[in-house]
Amino acid sequence: MAHNIEEFKASGLVRGGARPSLFQVVIPEWPGSTVDSEQSLRFLCRSTSIPPSQVGAIDVPYFGRQIKVAGDRVYADWNVTIMHDETYNIRTPIESWSTNMNQHIQNLMAGGVEPSPNTYKRDAVIRHYSKGGDVIATYTIKGMFPINISQMGLDWDAVNQVMTFDVDFAFDYFLPGDDIGLDESVFDLEISRNIAIG
Repeated sequence: MAHNIEEFKASGLVRGGARPSLFQVVIPEWPGSTVDSEQSLRFLCRSTSIPPSQVGAIDVPYFGRQIKVAGDRVYADWNVTIMHDETYNIRTPIESWSTNMNQHIQNLMAGGVEPSPNTYKRDAVIRHYSKGGDVIATYTIKGMFPINISQMGLDWDAVNQVMTFDVDFAFDYFLPGDDIGLDESVFDLEISRNIAIG
């Protein structure tokens, strides 16, 4: 029976449901980054999303009727929200990444930067973890670069808050189930197998 709670327990959320809070974002070696900034991003990237999978539809007319056929795949921009620390060791390198692509005063790439997309495009990995600490899904964002770094509000009336800022990235495509094979020993950030989630 569809409304039998025991059947739901046995066949529905068998593992208790995936948790949106168990994730990590890794962006290795972005232009201007350091080991410290890359490590900090893993801890301070507070929210993001698994990108939508979008394929357009083409209407094909025939004798006053239409059928639909698959069109082209499109990729919307990807967003992350980052908690801001007094070191500025994430925002400043991302600002430098943006400036290297197009300077503030001259409408040029920064001096000494090879005028090729390969110099500023990078890959990122989203890892989704189980409640036991195992990776249950990975998504690799390919060929991305920042197109918008949000403002950070300053306000005398703001108390009991940690500053955050958003970054929007344009990218070429993403690959579900793909991981760029980062050396985890560099940061020693293994997720504990003893995560206690109710």
